[in-house]
Amino acid sequence: MHFDLMTGSNTWGGTAALARDLESAGFSGMVFTESGQVPWMQIAAAAMAAPSLHFATGIAVAFPRSPMIAAQIAWEMAQNTAGRFRLGLGSQVKPHIERRYASTWDKPAPQMRDYLAAVRASLRAFRQEEKLAYEGPYYRLNLLPAAWSPGRHPHEDIKVDISAVGPLMCRVAGELADGVHVHPMHSIPYVQNRLLPELRRGAEKAGRSVEEIDLIFPVFAIPGDTPEERAPLLERARTQIGFYGSTPNYAYQFTDLGFEGVSEGLREAMRAGDMDRIRTLVTDEVLAHFTVAARWDDLADALIKRYQPYANRLVMYLAQEDIARHPEHLGRWGEIARAVVSARG
Repeated sequence: MHFDLMTGSNTWGGTAALARDLESAGFSGMVFTESGQVPWMQIAAAAMAAPSLHFATGIAVAFPRSPMIAAQIAWEMAQNTAGRFRLGLGSQVKPHIERRYASTWDKPAPQMRDYLAAVRASLRAFRQEEKLAYEGPYYRLNLLPAAWSPGRHPHEDIKVDISAVGPLMCRVAGELADGVHVHPMHSIPYVQNRLLPELRRGAEKAGRSVEEIDLIFPVFAIPGDTPEERAPLLERARTQIGFYGSTPNYAYQFTDLGFEGVSEGLREAMRAGDMDRIRTLVTDEVLAHFTVAARWDDLADALIKRYQPYANRLVMYLAQEDIARHPEHLGRWGEIARAVVSARG
């Protein structure tokens, strides 16, 4: 497994400094979210500062961008990182697509399927494998004069991943994606009983094996040698899981585990701004399904035990916060990174 750090908005200089620190500590790479900033310039800064790290978007918002633009960005990133980049795309949610981006939201799984196919058609045209002539229900691409086509380079085999939670999007991923960004709020029963079977259905439709699909897991990993040391990150995870869990589409995650009514309660608490109620609903028993908490020396083994049967990459959701608060922890995170990367299944 590879061991990455999740990061978001930052200055270019701050991103470069973080990348150098992670590279020296032994991390595999960085996964960039897209929220208040687009990720591309930060990735460029990180890549120039840390020439051995790998980079991914996890995720870049797809629908506000033309598939051609997404393909062009991925092409340029792959060239300038010497192939150390993979494009992760996601649908986001309807209010953001329509009201923040002023873009079209229809049926997200069919739209993402068409989007991903259009990106792949663009990449094939860039590789000069075929003329650009894509006709889909949402996207049509059929004009690429030579002067507007990006030049060839040695790193043209670009991985394209999508985020997927529900069954329809998981089938799209199984059919067309190189990898899946698993939702940060996941349990192993969800992976076994919902994610993998739907990925397999999609893969079988495309005539390929589910083993060809990389699974990228953001993880609420919480190290600390005492309960007091673990407490701040546990509370951060508790509130974040409360936020995610208030979404109706994720209610089954609690129900499958026997926690009836938790999602409805979280939704009501979120509307009321009742953070104390959210913390009460996300009990320690609930939290144990969605986090990996252990002593510093035991965390690598705990991550390997839980994820090695499934994961290609582990992405530390809270490590940047911990390192910012405790710079002396960087080396300890690095020890975990090296242990996870060197583990053999």
